[in-house]
Amino acid sequence: MDKNQIALDEKFMRRCIQLAKCGRNLSRPNPMVGCVIVADGRIIGEGYHVRCGEGHAEVNAFASVKTDDEKLLPQATLYVSLEPCSHHGKTPPCSDLIVRKGIRRVVVGCIDPFAEVQGRGIEQLRNAGIDVTVGVLEAECRWLNRRFFTFHQNNRPYIILKWAQTADGFIDRDGKPLAISTPFTKMLVHKLRAEEDAILVGRVTDEREHPQLNVREWCGKSPVRFVLSRSEERGTRFEEGGARKEERGKIRVGTFEELFRECRERQLQSLIVEGGRETLQSFIDQDLWDEIRVETADGFHLTADSSTPAPLLPPNATLFLQQGFGSNIISYYKK
Repeated sequence: MDKNQIALDEKFMRRCIQLAKCGRNLSRPNPMVGCVIVADGRIIGEGYHVRCGEGHAEVNAFASVKTDDEKLLPQATLYVSLEPCSHHGKTPPCSDLIVRKGIRRVVVGCIDPFAEVQGRGIEQLRNAGIDVTVGVLEAECRWLNRRFFTFHQNNRPYIILKWAQTADGFIDRDGKPLAISTPFTKMLVHKLRAEEDAILVGRVTDEREHPQLNVREWCGKSPVRFVLSRSEERGTRFEEGGARKEERGKIRVGTFEELFRECRERQLQSLIVEGGRETLQSFIDQDLWDEIRVETADGFHLTADSSTPAPLLPPNATLFLQQGFGSNIISYYKK
């Protein structure tokens, strides 16, 4: 493939990714997917997966094609950020639709890890004589749906550890909470909660602070709330059936196994951990994390023997983004 074609494929795949992000909140637990149909270098149709249970990105892209442009479909290229589905779910297979429309070429960002797809959609297209290119901007497409991929490949939710600390690395004063976040960064915390499926704190934090763990300063749905009642590292359980015990709208779990089972049953693909040091460190020690977000109050020093130090960043944590908001800095890490 020549460089010009590669550049064109990447250009239109970036548009697919841009479109896919429009379905951020409503498409869950389905993945975010964007689709673009191109003929003679011109986009004649585009769409994204708007809402779970409704038309997929490919369906919406074909629906947007004007009547006068339908004659161009047999010479068109369809770009899609995730492999077209090949199974009957809440909607018919998109691979069947693409074949019926007579598309000449399909460019796929990445393969779908969902067991009922996983390469079958691509195989069906190729068996129908369609030229299929796979892996254009693959890393970007996988990152877009990292929650969906982690859930289906690792059998657990995508885990985001989050804490706020002073400039010298403390998260509380004498065991009491500190107002480290600013009004703006607190709003960002609520934005994060609206974007993720579940949130967890430890028993001590829940009993001491009674956090609401909901969305109040942003619009969106509040996450499902969990309390880890025993440290995972001790290997103890809260009680038999502990994952079914709810208090004040919070589900109490005793082990990571119980937590992940509950997430699987409820289709919760992402989890924020906002607990105290012991809870956060237990996830780090078990290497059960995907992202870490640390808010540091620059200039706020609190050197005190009785204050709680922040968790230790794992050695495999790589800084990939840093944002400043006034005197506070949010650092983002991934593996």
